[in-house]
Amino acid sequence: MAHPNEDLARKGYEAFMKADMQKVSAFFADDIVWHVGGRGPLAGDYRGKDEVLGFLAKTMEMTGGTFNLEIHDMLANDDHAVALVVARGEREGRTLEDRQAHVLHIKDGKVTEYWGHPGDQYAIDEFLS
Repeated sequence: MAHPNEDLARKGYEAFMKADMQKVSAFFADDIVWHVGGRGPLAGDYRGKDEVLGFLAKTMEMTGGTFNLEIHDMLANDDHAVALVVARGEREGRTLEDRQAHVLHIKDGKVTEYWGHPGDQYAIDEFLS
């Protein structure tokens, strides 16, 4: 039996992959903080649901809706879920395939903070620039 935070995270990723942003939003705390590393146009910290949903929408816009995440594995405990994923997308004739670790801080059944750890930050920066 999976930990409840694993179930929560898997359902959130599933909603994202179906582009159901209303469902995705329901998994986020109102004051969520979303950290995106690198030097690309999407790098930075996003605060609150509206900014995070805006970031997700911009990601889909920049990739013509091709961005997707394939879950390789998921680990969870009472405070966190860690998703090991393969991120893929296409943009302006370029393709991305990057193995990543996503760390989700979870409290009271809501994601309160996200840290993305790409396998190749330089490749992502180049892909998005």
